[in-house]
Amino acid sequence: MAASGVIGLIFARGGSKGVPRKNLRPLAGKPLLAWAIECGLACGLVDRVVVSTEDAEIAEVARRWGAETPFMRPAELAADDAPEWLAWRHAITSLRALPGYEPFTAMASIPATSPLREPQDLANCVQALLTSDADAVVTMRPAARNPYFNQVVRQEDGLVRLVIPPQDAVVRRQDAPAIFDLTTVAYAARPDFVLSAPNLMSGRVRAVEVPEERAIDIDSELDFYLAECLMRRRLGEA
Repeated sequence: MAASGVIGLIFARGGSKGVPRKNLRPLAGKPLLAWAIECGLACGLVDRVVVSTEDAEIAEVARRWGAETPFMRPAELAADDAPEWLAWRHAITSLRALPGYEPFTAMASIPATSPLREPQDLANCVQALLTSDADAVVTMRPAARNPYFNQVVRQEDGLVRLVIPPQDAVVRRQDAPAIFDLTTVAYAARPDFVLSAPNLMSGRVRAVEVPEERAIDIDSELDFYLAECLMRRRLGEA
């Protein structure tokens, strides 16, 4: 059977140190998880939205907002120190083991911690994978700091130097090589690559750029506050 389709996967564990029970916490009137589910369902290139979690309450909320929960994630893959890459592998193998399994071309990770993404951001990420030879596609935004210009490292003698000293003098940030921050807006990858590669960046990786205002990653109470403000402004409630 030929592979077809794209599975949207949301990896939402119950534990979170920075913001307790983060994935279920309301943001602008909806659980944080719901914003990711709705984005996946609204993206025309995603055929199904599946939530991977070890938490029964998260699974129930996921189903309420329209996602599938055909398997539960083992607790050891939801620990603070568990690489999410292993959760990706578990999701793929679990989906392949389901009765009536239909092969899929790609998986798209839709992190709940980036609620300000637009469906088009997710679509751009998936499209970049499907129309290229890439093993995976990540999202990125322009970095606020640049190791060629205004990032330094402290040396053993107490002096500091640029992280990457340029060959020629750089007197303006605009003259330094463009640097980007990876974001958690979206990821897309080929299932066989995930199952065989040691990590995401070990293959042929392409990237799509997203605006800074849609790339916030909630990892702290301050991040949550900023996301709430930006979301309410988007909704016209500010």
